[in-house]
Amino acid sequence: MKWKGWDKISLEVPDPTSPEGIRSVEAIAPVIISASRSTDIPAFYGDWFMERLRAGYVKWKSPFGGNPVYVSFAKTRVVVFWSKNPAPFFPHLDTLDHHGYRYYFFFTLNNYDTGGLEPNVPPVDDRIGTFIRLSRRIGKGRVVWRFDPLALSDTITVADLLEKVRYVGDRMAPFTERLVFSFVEIEKYTKVQRNLKTGGCAGVREFTDEEVAEFCTGLTALNKKWRLLLTACAERRDLSGYGIGKGQCISYDLLIRKFGDDGALMEFLPPPGQQTISGSGTDMDPSRYLKDPGQRNTCRCIVSKDIGQYSTCPHICAYCYANSSPDRVSRNYARYCEERDRGIFHDSITE
Repeated sequence: MKWKGWDKISLEVPDPTSPEGIRSVEAIAPVIISASRSTDIPAFYGDWFMERLRAGYVKWKSPFGGNPVYVSFAKTRVVVFWSKNPAPFFPHLDTLDHHGYRYYFFFTLNNYDTGGLEPNVPPVDDRIGTFIRLSRRIGKGRVVWRFDPLALSDTITVADLLEKVRYVGDRMAPFTERLVFSFVEIEKYTKVQRNLKTGGCAGVREFTDEEVAEFCTGLTALNKKWRLLLTACAERRDLSGYGIGKGQCISYDLLIRKFGDDGALMEFLPPPGQQTISGSGTDMDPSRYLKDPGQRNTCRCIVSKDIGQYSTCPHICAYCYANSSPDRVSRNYARYCEERDRGIFHDSITE
């Protein structure tokens, strides 16, 4: 049985061309919001996000064209935040808690302070401090550490990369339960190739199978001390021999464990009529019914609705698939900041 899609509701939105000043539109009403795989909302667009929560909806524009999609928060139970620097969002956490929203964070904390891969993120020690503060504020089970992507280059060997991961993990392991990682993919993304070249990182490359094995062996050794749940995001290789599972970032398991007291969420999660992924009764994966159809085949996330927009993240990471060019990002963000400072928040990030 496949997932049949989000419920739809009627929504009234402002329309200055209408005599009444409003019009009715059809909106989807997702249970789980992703904020966002496409940009860093906690770092740069937290004020916009909170304003849209108060308004009750956002308008999402596909990066591949097509009509805008209206997204209502009427049935939202969980928000999954993705960020490399959630510190600016801390003042909003009390409001989320007060209104009963459930949420957790994917905190991408890499260790590429040199080399130009992440030119605009804060220094790694500052981000480690932010991670620890967030973990103490909301609980270590609701802050997932992502090292994403793992990248090799002319100056970064597998041994160098393991040392970068160790530096972060030795300090953060007591403040999280999970590490999700992925291996950089370059060949299939023209934008990534272009951005790496523009950022002066043309020497960055993908892993060979032998280098994957070398890295996973080293990571498993490090994890004997950390005792984290290790998973690989959208990974086609079977890494179970290293104690590394298949990643599921928006995770059925995590949602059940952390928000099991939310009746509406629990009503949404159980998959009717399908309890196994193999059909044998031995390979239990109740989230298959809810697999996100908008993600890659190798992605195991359960379905959510992302509300971010491409070409809006000022981190300008050289490996990013979501930014078309630094100039376009700068224009979008400058326009957003100008309007934010005037108290104007449109129904989408890039109006």
